[in-house]
Amino acid sequence: MDIRIGIFNSPREISFETTQAASEIEETVAAALAGQTGYLKLSDKKGRAYIVPTIGLAYVELGSEESRRVGFVA
Repeated sequence: MDIRIGIFNSPREISFETTQAASEIEETVAAALAGQTGYLKLSDKKGRAYIVPTIGLAYVELGSEESRRVGFVA
């Protein structure tokens, strides 16, 4: 799944792919915005962690869970 995170006062966004389910990511974002942790922490396919303070969080965009197919389909 593709994830894009927008940050206030930053012209760039954080973009990465993860193996987590959409429902799991939604729960993590909701918990972070509810103030339970004060930050949003997600990890990508390669195991890198992304930690963003919730005060700077502009948006979180979840892409499709299907991977793109490459090549010919018979």
